[in-house]
Amino acid sequence: MTSSISSNVITDVVSMEKRERIRLERVEGGRNRIEEVNSLVVWFDTADLATPGDCDGMMARIVNLAYTGVVLYPNNLDALLPGLPARMLKIFHSEREEELERLLALKQGGKELVVASPRESVLSKARELGFRTCFRAYVDDGDSLHASIQNGYGHDFLMVRFRDPTNIPLELVIASLQATNTVLIKEISTPTDVDDAIVTLGVMEVGADGVMFSPRSHGVLSEFVSRLGRLERTAVKLEVATVVRSVPIGMGYRSCIDTSTLFSPTEGIIVGSTSQGGILCCPEVFFLPYMELRPFRVNAGAVHSYVYNFGNRTDYMSELRAGSPVMIVDRTGATRRAAVGRMKTEVRPLRLIESRFDSGEVINVIMQDDWHVRIFSDDAKPLNITELKPGDKVLGHVAQPGRHVGIKVDEHIIES
Repeated sequence: MTSSISSNVITDVVSMEKRERIRLERVEGGRNRIEEVNSLVVWFDTADLATPGDCDGMMARIVNLAYTGVVLYPNNLDALLPGLPARMLKIFHSEREEELERLLALKQGGKELVVASPRESVLSKARELGFRTCFRAYVDDGDSLHASIQNGYGHDFLMVRFRDPTNIPLELVIASLQATNTVLIKEISTPTDVDDAIVTLGVMEVGADGVMFSPRSHGVLSEFVSRLGRLERTAVKLEVATVVRSVPIGMGYRSCIDTSTLFSPTEGIIVGSTSQGGILCCPEVFFLPYMELRPFRVNAGAVHSYVYNFGNRTDYMSELRAGSPVMIVDRTGATRRAAVGRMKTEVRPLRLIESRFDSGEVINVIMQDDWHVRIFSDDAKPLNITELKPGDKVLGHVAQPGRHVGIKVDEHIIES
């Protein structure tokens, strides 16, 4: 299937630098996306539903869950549209231009719909009438793959259904659309395949912008929503802190977090000694004169340290194991999930770094006292911790204090 794909597109797929640029563009607004950066686009297809009560009342649950859009059809538009909340995107599937006229009255009444179709003539007419458009494509070979990409360029959304289970075609579409405003949605063909829906959102670490997954079983729907809730695409607020103290404190145990991913030069892990916050620690992706780079590693700090994770949780460094989830944070605050591959703990000289935020919070981190260990400056450049001095600016995260087994609790607590 991929033999006709140009080599430069394949290079795009595997380029870590391009993946990093995609992440930054999403956070900084470079792609001008229709949906919020940190929201997953999740659509539901009503193709075989005629009334709200069909399929054991499935629609009654859909409108109250994490779904962000519903695809409607000419035969169920009047029955289902009134029950959809304002927050949900309404997508009208049309095969004929004549069907679009009925949407104008809805638009004038404040119910604007996106028009979806596999036919360019229908979408062209929809644009003339002032509607946003979604091209629906089916990919079963190289020609249909290229056609879906070319047609998708001209529309607000591209929804693709793939014949084959491999994600290679999806990766090529992601790479090809990365510099466009088109929102990419994969249609999950099998209404019971929760794995496909979840994996789709993490392909190439960036993932498709969304999925259309349409279970017809309440059990499958529950499983999907539960797993969707664990697919964190959150943002962490990073702030500038000023170093107030940096001193050696003797020997102790420190851990390196070796992950099963590769860090970009603007990503790291937030580590701190207290629940008030932490510092963004650098991965080993920067030049070292006496050793090879370890782009999967963060020399993260003393074993007592908090590692800040998704869901406003923390993990003690000593608790992390192979397979543990960790939160990778880039300089903009955008996050992605990775798994620990190995924890490497050894006795080393340690250094205490204490920093103060403009809001007054003081935090500290204890790390290996060596020149090659680094944290991020306020402009996301690596700072060797042995050269830190009072007044240096670093990137960190302020959190509300108070933790019990890693979970935030409301209590009065003083840590130092």
